[in-house]
Amino acid sequence: MKEKELLVHQAIENKIYVIRGQKVMIDRDLANLYNIETKVFNQAVKRNIDRFPPDFMFELTDNEHN
Repeated sequence: MKEKELLVHQAIENKIYVIRGQKVMIDRDLANLYNIETKVFNQAVKRNIDRFPPDFMFELTDNEHN
């Protein structure tokens, strides 16, 4: 793997969290990865919700968010 690819890979890995026993990425980090606003990312997911498995996303509680 080239050095730049390795850095990108590591940057993505650093955005993966374990919440409720699941490896997840936060919507703002995914939106940033695609260079779009979080609002736009979430709208695209909602418009295409049938393409995702039922456990694709969940909302964080206040404690999880903090």
